[in-house]
Amino acid sequence: MLLNISFHYDFYPLLVVAAIAWVTPITLSLLRLKKVPIVIVEIMLGYLAGKFLLNDLSTESFYILDFFALTGFLFLMFLSGLEIDVDQIIASFPRRRLTYARFLKNPLMVGLTQFILAISLSLLAAFSLSHIIDIPNIWYFSLIMITTSVAIVLPVLKTRGETGSRFGQMIIIAAAVADIISIILFTFTAFIIKNGFHIKLLYILALFTLFYLFYKIIERYKDVPQLKKISYQLSQAASQIRIRGTILIMMIFVVLSQYIGEEVVLLGAFLSGLVLSSMMHRQRSILLIKLDGMGFGFFIPFFFIMVGMEFDPTALTEFDSSLVIFLVLLLISLYMVKVIPSILWRRLFGTRKALSGGFLISSRLSLIIAASAIGLELGVITPGINSSVIIMAVITCFVSPVLFNWITPSRITEGNKTIIIGGSSTAVLLARRLNLHGRKSVIIEEDKLRFDEINGKGIFAIHADGLDPKTFERLHITPDNYVIMEMGDDELNLKISQMLKNEFQHEKIISKISRFSIEYKFKQLGIETIDVVQILATTIENLITRPTTYHALVESFENFSVDEITVTNNHMDGHQIRQIPFHKDAILMMVKRGSSFFIPHGETHIRTADILLVFGTQTAFDDTRRIME
Repeated sequence: MLLNISFHYDFYPLLVVAAIAWVTPITLSLLRLKKVPIVIVEIMLGYLAGKFLLNDLSTESFYILDFFALTGFLFLMFLSGLEIDVDQIIASFPRRRLTYARFLKNPLMVGLTQFILAISLSLLAAFSLSHIIDIPNIWYFSLIMITTSVAIVLPVLKTRGETGSRFGQMIIIAAAVADIISIILFTFTAFIIKNGFHIKLLYILALFTLFYLFYKIIERYKDVPQLKKISYQLSQAASQIRIRGTILIMMIFVVLSQYIGEEVVLLGAFLSGLVLSSMMHRQRSILLIKLDGMGFGFFIPFFFIMVGMEFDPTALTEFDSSLVIFLVLLLISLYMVKVIPSILWRRLFGTRKALSGGFLISSRLSLIIAASAIGLELGVITPGINSSVIIMAVITCFVSPVLFNWITPSRITEGNKTIIIGGSSTAVLLARRLNLHGRKSVIIEEDKLRFDEINGKGIFAIHADGLDPKTFERLHITPDNYVIMEMGDDELNLKISQMLKNEFQHEKIISKISRFSIEYKFKQLGIETIDVVQILATTIENLITRPTTYHALVESFENFSVDEITVTNNHMDGHQIRQIPFHKDAILMMVKRGSSFFIPHGETHIRTADILLVFGTQTAFDDTRRIME
């Protein structure tokens, strides 16, 4: 017999956890509480399940839950590393002499400075709190306080379309720096507390060497045609080779970490995520979608639900009468150690934005819970502190995004945006793709049922008439806003275009047409048109005459695209192409100067107001903009 399968396991606890994981997002959606983080409810329901549904089960019944919870914890750390753009951080390394003005504009340097200020303030706060309650290890407690949560920060910024802005990049890199350094410090601190200054401490450095080797190997071989071909052929159906390879890399780091020490596993899982982040575009990767499905769809809910099951409110009684004052001061401290250093952003973005960014990176979730659990096991924090930390995680990951949006309210109707008139499936797809580029878009849909359907997909839309000038006044239309006609009726598209031209003298209008005979009417108004029939014919032509090029451009959207970058930096005026440190993943295809286009070479001089057509990754675009704008 090849397999010896036993059915004597108790699957009831699995049923309870699976039911909680399934019902939580549905309940939040039905109650229209989509802004409430799912993990908060999972922790709460986990506590209730442990108290009322699973309290009479034997210890053996929980073994499988403990295993899945640990796997979920490792997956969470892996995905946390995967959320961090390694190339973006590397691109932020200063390349020129660092002046004060350049320092303030460099997100990595500001992030590192903020972390140093935060750890200093955290030590001061931990020492002050130690006069109220007993804190066995002030240093470890201060490390718990400086954690943040990229998993909370990113979705908030994506919702507001801020991920591509300088403000958004500053917040993301500050959160990433806090995550990376916090995990490194936690690992070394936990190892020293448990083992002292042992020779094995050097083994942790071997993990970083392994990370560097994997990073270089992936960077060198990820574009080899044969490997890409095999990866593409085996990435679907039963093979899922990319998923299998990802799990293999993760387990290599986890197992090696486990041999060094249990407290190092956290760092190993995180580093494996960083390795994988260097080979994909996080916002467009199908692989990331699949990994999110595995993690947040199955393993990670076990971790948070088990956190709730093991939450012990009776442990808070150790504080006696000092409980309330300790919790209040702890909450204030958790915000102050992040908000005060955020004042560094004041000169760039103003006081309100700087403070709002500080409140957003004050959100804590997985890392603070994990660090507290490890500290409890090591005996450097008490059960009461551990329970307090879980309460603080719940509060901050709910309150911080609310404070961020309250201090600097999102105004999607203001500023640079694309207005799409008509809520067709093409319009929805366009809005989603623009969102991938970090651009705001709003759909105008008159049909109430279709409007509700679009809003239900998480896309910003307004229920209004595209022929009514008040609709565009409400949207605060500006000359820089593109307006896309997608009504499905050429005559209606023409009427709205004429209204925009006459009432608002608007120029940036693009309309889809289905009949060549009507094109001249749009041309008379100076409106760009997209002939659906012509585009379909061109697409088929490309598939026949240049199939490799066509597939390379279409299928590589996950990693590469073309972007236009306008040169506004006066310091770049007169520089030759060969003198400009372009990102390794950026190729300058063409330059538009005035009304003429030309292909550049090394001797070509760049001029202010030139429009550069760049092919590459989003990270390469961000780096090029930092130089040119």
